[in-house]
Amino acid sequence: MAGIVTEPWASAENGNASMTAKGSSRELRHGRTAHNMSSSSLRKKSDLRVIQKVPYKGLKDFLTNLQEVILGTKLAILFPAIPAAIICTYCGVSQPWIFGLSMLGLTPLAERVSFLTEQLAFYTGPTLGGLLNATCGNATELIIAILALTNNKVAVVKYSLLGSILSNLLLVLGTSLLCGGIANIRREQRFDRKQADVNFFLLLMGLLCHLLPLMFVYVATAETPAALVSDMTLTLSRGSSIFMLIGYIAYLVFQLWTHRQLFDAQDQEDEYDDDVEEETAVISFWSGFAWLVGMTLVIALLSEYVVATIETASESWNLSVSFISIILLPIVGNAAEHAGAIIFAFKNKLDISLGVALGSATQIGLFVVPLTIIVAWILGINMDLNFNLLETGSLALSIIITAFTLQDGTSHYMKGLVLLLCYFIIAFCFFVDKLPQKQPNGFHMGLQQINNFVTGITGTGGGASSS
Repeated sequence: MAGIVTEPWASAENGNASMTAKGSSRELRHGRTAHNMSSSSLRKKSDLRVIQKVPYKGLKDFLTNLQEVILGTKLAILFPAIPAAIICTYCGVSQPWIFGLSMLGLTPLAERVSFLTEQLAFYTGPTLGGLLNATCGNATELIIAILALTNNKVAVVKYSLLGSILSNLLLVLGTSLLCGGIANIRREQRFDRKQADVNFFLLLMGLLCHLLPLMFVYVATAETPAALVSDMTLTLSRGSSIFMLIGYIAYLVFQLWTHRQLFDAQDQEDEYDDDVEEETAVISFWSGFAWLVGMTLVIALLSEYVVATIETASESWNLSVSFISIILLPIVGNAAEHAGAIIFAFKNKLDISLGVALGSATQIGLFVVPLTIIVAWILGINMDLNFNLLETGSLALSIIITAFTLQDGTSHYMKGLVLLLCYFIIAFCFFVDKLPQKQPNGFHMGLQQINNFVTGITGTGGGASSS
């Protein structure tokens, strides 16, 4: 890797940042999260020999930053989709094209955000760096959710967040275990269950918070006013979201301070490992911060395009909004870390692959989902944790199946195949689902109609019997 690029103003603002970055590289190497390790597998080592010949220091620093941030990833080929989406927006190109280009543009941006947070971690230390990654790790999903909320597209928010959890638990983990099992078919693949157990405890707690509002709908009688059920569901969801955030904060303390050794992505040196050199920061702190802010704004712009065009794309492609939100959006938004998890599974480093899949699912379920509920509350939008029966049932079964798959601490390709097939079954379910988007209390209204129908049948049967 290239040395640290210190800009003229960076030394005055940063003090001994260079010494800190170099001195902490050993500590960071054993304190990086699985998410960081996964994303780093898609990065390219930059060749700065030509740039170093530039005589002007300011221009040389700018070109170095450009080389490291824009061209330092194997996904750089997708960056042209970003200006293409913007141009298509102002040239009146059909919205499905804008939607597709925006999703492609989000793919490298998500990986670059992970890269930039890791660069900042060289200066802030592993603990604050881990906290920054825990906040920005799923920035794409959070931004899409908030923008969809501002457009009052609550169903899209719920679908996309649910899809992120399902894709991590079944698609990413299933593909990783399948590919890792085939690549290491003559070797027993083992992993540490301690980290997985913590994630499943939290995921089950989050599942409880989804089930209780859903149960309200079914315990209500036909005489219960729909407005009362809606009010109870909304109040319970908002209160549960606060408890979920408390649980996530405790999880961060557990992960970054008290039990950090359980979550460190250790670099195990084996026959597959050819990258054992110490890593250092390649851009300065303020350059990394500026790039992070800029890329976040670009993610927000593309997310706005995605939210605005998703319904038109659904009609044009003859795909339901639920299928696009649950299946397509998470695959594109998390493609970088998904690919990284698979690469480490090939190297028989399942702890990293599990850390990516389960850690991201936990972050979505215990941080992004409740935070979205709180933001909707602030905006005056009635969004609850009732994700409807089909969606919540898919989430529950996915968590249970994944937990059973990982219970013995070993893996083989058959486990990955089963998880992957489960994901395809769920995807096909939402593909054939052409029902209109459910409205709040839709199940309660349907239950009333069923009860009335059953009552009518009973009354008719009773009359026939008496006659």
